[in-house]
Amino acid sequence: MARRRKTNLPDEDQQPAVEPEPAHDLRSQGPWDASEKSPDDDPAYIDLGALLIRGRVGFAVQLPTDGDSDDIGSVVLVTDDAAVELRAFAATRSGGLWDEVRADLVEEVERLGGENDEVSGPFGPELRIRVPVELPDGQEGIQPSRIVGIEGPRWLLRATFLGDAGLNPSDEGLLMDALKDVIVVRGEDPRIPREPLMLVLPANAVVAPDEVD
Repeated sequence: MARRRKTNLPDEDQQPAVEPEPAHDLRSQGPWDASEKSPDDDPAYIDLGALLIRGRVGFAVQLPTDGDSDDIGSVVLVTDDAAVELRAFAATRSGGLWDEVRADLVEEVERLGGENDEVSGPFGPELRIRVPVELPDGQEGIQPSRIVGIEGPRWLLRATFLGDAGLNPSDEGLLMDALKDVIVVRGEDPRIPREPLMLVLPANAVVAPDEVD
């Protein structure tokens, strides 16, 4: 039986350190800061204030209010079998907010009796989450989701993929392309870290009636 020749490798201490990729490099194809990209005359972009969303054929844009208030903290892009919820937050210049938020999310998932995996994605570390839920028929089920955090200049964009996009995560597809199209408009006002960047209804928005079960 042939034996492999042993290769002498340098000691671990002598291995060159791997520098983490700068956040801007992770966003080389988007999402963008307002200082990096402008919608110009692209009529497909929808101005929601802190977020500019480029509309595409294949998904609807929903703006749910937070709780009983009229505040809009997120936008949801919905396809036939999947969705992605986008929320933006203020952050520090030094970054690192996604590490803190990710740890909080893991703690909350464990409190709910769910499971989570941290994996490396196109924008750095992300979470694959499974939490127990009660189904409409009263049976117990599992809700899978994929949570991606993307840091930009003094902001954090959190994308939560649901439905088939949470069950079968992919780095390609309509919703991922839509995420890369997003332009974040943080503004110059001083804000505390984690402060939500609230959204506004566009002038031509159509209010949909509440669904009745």
